[in-house]
Amino acid sequence: MTASYAADPAASRGRLHPEERELRGPRDAFQRDRDRIIHSISFRRLRHKTQVFMAPDGDHFRVRLTHSIEVAQIGRAIARALGLNEDLTEALCLAHDIGHPPFGHAGEDALKAAMAGAGGFDHNGHTLRVLTDLERPYPRWDGLNLTWETLEGLAKHNGPVRHPGWALAEVDARQPLDLAGWSSLEAQVAAIADDIAYDNHDIDDGLRAGLLTLDQLLSVPLVARTWAAVEARYPGVARDRLARELVRSQIGVMVNDLIAETRARIAVSGIGTAADVRAAGRALVGFSDGLRVEERDLKRFMYANLYHHPVQLAAAAAADGVVSGLFAAFRDDPAALPDEWRERLPADEPWRSRHVADFIAGMTDRYAVTQYRRVVGPVELPEGF
Repeated sequence: MTASYAADPAASRGRLHPEERELRGPRDAFQRDRDRIIHSISFRRLRHKTQVFMAPDGDHFRVRLTHSIEVAQIGRAIARALGLNEDLTEALCLAHDIGHPPFGHAGEDALKAAMAGAGGFDHNGHTLRVLTDLERPYPRWDGLNLTWETLEGLAKHNGPVRHPGWALAEVDARQPLDLAGWSSLEAQVAAIADDIAYDNHDIDDGLRAGLLTLDQLLSVPLVARTWAAVEARYPGVARDRLARELVRSQIGVMVNDLIAETRARIAVSGIGTAADVRAAGRALVGFSDGLRVEERDLKRFMYANLYHHPVQLAAAAAADGVVSGLFAAFRDDPAALPDEWRERLPADEPWRSRHVADFIAGMTDRYAVTQYRRVVGPVELPEGF
């Protein structure tokens, strides 16, 4: 049973392009959105896009695809506990990173710099651009023609958007998404499920890669408290056997805190409908005050010790060179673009540069390296790249 304030597919604001009723299984509007995302080319490409480690040699490290699946698992569990719409939550979790270019945030920074004169680049705006324009599996319209609720949730799952970039503004002009308002509870859950997933799974990958040590991690109060509870449950078990139990337990701590705090906020707010959620004027999904502080401390630790580790910075510098080099090469010599992209190249700026950025943003890590070697030349990459 869903709560009265959950998103209701039967009350959806609909799709930009009306669709005839087709019998393709007993699915509602949000289920169809989730399935369209899963079946998209852009979703499949996430299997070769960076999560933390770029084009990793090891098969056991996470990539954008596995991260998105893990976010969806966490998000769906939270949505079920809160009586929210699980299918919309899952759709938002699965699609939230579709707009990431190759090499993760390093690739995004390089594209943002290259596009400074053409409106810039941000992965969230590009997610909406991909789903409403660049994906073209249907014969009568561009994009996946997702429901308003899915697009709205992706646009502002991190909160109201006061100053949208050009890509998001373009989507909003076609299909107004009430960017200045708050989003559904399902979108709020998806945003924090993302935090929970990468806060903890990046610990797992950092330990596996040898860039983090358990002793380092135990300087973080949240980790130390969870580790003490794990050791108490499994006395005498070797530390290396308990590392993944630490990650699982910490996810549980965060999820349980989030559910309890969100239930309390909902009760105090007095909301009764999905419209009330958007009118509440604040986030209703969140951690308790104590855990919010501890989670931020964990993030600071991860930036200082993993994301900004010298090995990672060297890889980021290489990624910057690949992405900025590709952009310059294709901008200066459009004949180097593949036929289908060259034939649709706009004549005028800023759309010419944006078209080149669309092509690069869709690349996987390894395809970007291959294209660089084809159109620019040899490239030296850090070990393990």
